[in-house]
Amino acid sequence: MSITMANPETGRRDTLVVFGGLLLAMFISALDQTITATALPTIAGDLGQLTELSWVVTVYVLAAAATTPVWGKLSDQFGRRGLLRAAIGTFLVGSALSGIATDIGELIAFRAVQGIGAGGVMTLAMATVGDIVSPRERGRYQGYIQSVFVLASVAGPLLGGVFVDHVSWRWVFYVNVPIGLAALVLLRRQPSVTARGAAHIDFVGAGLLAAAVTSGMLVTVWGGYRYAWDSPQLLGLIALAGALLVAFVRQEQRAADPVLPLRLLRDRSFAVVGVGAFLATLSLFAAIVFLPLFFQLVTGATATTSGLLIIPMLLTSTLSTIASGRIMARTGRYKIFPIIGFAIMCLGLALLSTVDGSRGHAIFYLAVFGLGFGLVTQVLVVAIQNAVDRRELGTATASVNLFRAIGGSLGVAVYGAVFAAGLRHWLPRDLAGQAPAGVDAHGIQTSPEHIQTLPVAVQHGIAESVADALHTVFLVAAPIAAVGFLVVLFLPERPLRGPGK
Repeated sequence: MSITMANPETGRRDTLVVFGGLLLAMFISALDQTITATALPTIAGDLGQLTELSWVVTVYVLAAAATTPVWGKLSDQFGRRGLLRAAIGTFLVGSALSGIATDIGELIAFRAVQGIGAGGVMTLAMATVGDIVSPRERGRYQGYIQSVFVLASVAGPLLGGVFVDHVSWRWVFYVNVPIGLAALVLLRRQPSVTARGAAHIDFVGAGLLAAAVTSGMLVTVWGGYRYAWDSPQLLGLIALAGALLVAFVRQEQRAADPVLPLRLLRDRSFAVVGVGAFLATLSLFAAIVFLPLFFQLVTGATATTSGLLIIPMLLTSTLSTIASGRIMARTGRYKIFPIIGFAIMCLGLALLSTVDGSRGHAIFYLAVFGLGFGLVTQVLVVAIQNAVDRRELGTATASVNLFRAIGGSLGVAVYGAVFAAGLRHWLPRDLAGQAPAGVDAHGIQTSPEHIQTLPVAVQHGIAESVADALHTVFLVAAPIAAVGFLVVLFLPERPLRGPGK
């Protein structure tokens, strides 16, 4: 795969313009994961199907994860320029249709369309960065990419609240359209990429992979929530996911041009980066999912405040990403950063397992965790894009994103089960027979706002139970980060390619 660039001065100017378009594309994809959370209760009240509301989130995640490898493979075969536009267009169409949905069924269907587009937007944007910026120079751009995720994490809940309170929940989806159109305008200068030529699309492999990923993620979404882990439904779904995975492997072994070449799995760089990205995201979800719960139920913060209290972690993550990027650009070395990063993440999670009711301690320990996380994920993407042939850049980038998605989904399931088990253990002891409606030995089935209206003694007992249960969550997450530390010790360090290499 070759890239047609302009002369050096024009080429650099075009690179910056295109990079701006890629940042906007990444921003709307990341924003959609945070902005909808604030609006979900209002959407439920408007469209009237609270029991099906979880599918508004679930179908988006499933569609994005299932199609990510397909977008990546197709971009390696046919070039990323047209496919990135198609992915953004699909995302924008899904966004606009979601905004005009008249019932919950329509919204779920349109969110699936949006998720299909999202599966390509993030993957192809990151792969295009690999096209236009060499691995050696990419370190200078990492901070901007990380800043996009920080901005989306902060702006999402705030914008969602503003739209719901002052305009309409429908603008949670409409807001993507002008930003996405601006991205398309900037991406007109995206360099043309000459594809490999004749290509054979592995439709069977793509379908089997999408079905296997969807089945596997449904296990983590439904397990312990909609169905018991030992229920026939969950056991059957696990068996189906396993059978589909076996069928996918056999298909890839005989396909002329497999959607995920199995030889990549035998490459040590690919394997280490994939497992490292999985473990990093698995560790991350212990912090970003359960710290807001700690702030609300233990320290009494509002939902908005709890979101803002996550900002220090995002800032330290951005700072460490920028610092590591600059050092990588200067030295051409990268292996040390994920090693140090996982070690700091492990330390941060261990510290979080000791936190009491102090909001200040929790914020500081969370910032420590963020410092480590910023040294891991973006560096791992650079490592894999440096290791693989340019012709497989999209496939490799998509695979890393898929490992991340699976890690996040599994993290919610695993830590949710650990937290629920902790509550079942601690609530009967801490409440000592004072459990009100919505709070019992099976857990907490009421809102933080309602809990704050209960007697002080009951609030205190709930806060102690939640804190103790969260200690266990972080004690489980810390060894996972430690395993990540051991895994990245085996990451090969190959000299980062410079411009034109």
